[in-house]
Amino acid sequence: MCEAPPVLTQTTSRVLEPSDLDAALAILDREPVANAFVTSRVQIAGLDPWRLGGEMWGWYEDGMLTSLCYAGANLVPICATPRAIRAFADRARRAGRRCSSIVGPAGSTADLWRLLEPQWGPARDVRRHQPLMVTDRLPDGIPPDPYVRRVRKDEMEKLMPACVAMFTEEVGVSPLAGDGGLLYQARVAELVGSGRAFARFDADGKVVFKAEIGAATDRACQIQGVWVAPEYRGTGLAAPGMAAVLRYALADIAPVASLYVNDFNTAARRTYRRVGFQEVGAFMSVLF
Repeated sequence: MCEAPPVLTQTTSRVLEPSDLDAALAILDREPVANAFVTSRVQIAGLDPWRLGGEMWGWYEDGMLTSLCYAGANLVPICATPRAIRAFADRARRAGRRCSSIVGPAGSTADLWRLLEPQWGPARDVRRHQPLMVTDRLPDGIPPDPYVRRVRKDEMEKLMPACVAMFTEEVGVSPLAGDGGLLYQARVAELVGSGRAFARFDADGKVVFKAEIGAATDRACQIQGVWVAPEYRGTGLAAPGMAAVLRYALADIAPVASLYVNDFNTAARRTYRRVGFQEVGAFMSVLF
């Protein structure tokens, strides 16, 4: 049994422990849509760093936990106040960069990056404004594509080339670099196994549209990896495909679906608006 952490009567930051789970979840629950990614991980893995895939840093004011920062493959500020951001930046500088990206609400992420850039920069890419979009209903006038369905486990080999193409196109580097794609393939397999990967296949078994629900809590889920094969772009697959994914998401996963998109991707933003997504905020990503 973990001992309870000492009562903090000062302004300070520390690595949270499993016994801090309820307090951390209360912070995450303040913004269920924006925090869906981290919340989903914490709900599954708790706060043990080995299971969580990183540390959860907490910021305390007058002994009360007020802000969080997830430090794993991504560095993610959560409900972070200006003083918390400074503390998280100090801790990140001391630890050295271990993440492949900094991502989170645009304001706090920009503040965190401004403090880290002198030591961690230059970044490979900085995407300062990525609209955060949400919907809680199916679109009117756009029937879901009946050919978009959950991907079966025996279709992993057919899905992977589309996933690799999407990731490379979106992020700018291949997910197969480094470990040969083992971690990425395991992540895709996890989504397929949990019924959160969706695709339309053509007559030859090739993926022509795909998307995944990458994070899911009981309050919100986050759609990611939306991709149409290049030769099918402009043929009207995207909006019905998204409507189909939304049908699954809202019926089976959570009452609200969200996503975030690059502001320069005007075609995608137009499609998301067509199927009912509305902008409610913005994320920012710093890619290394």
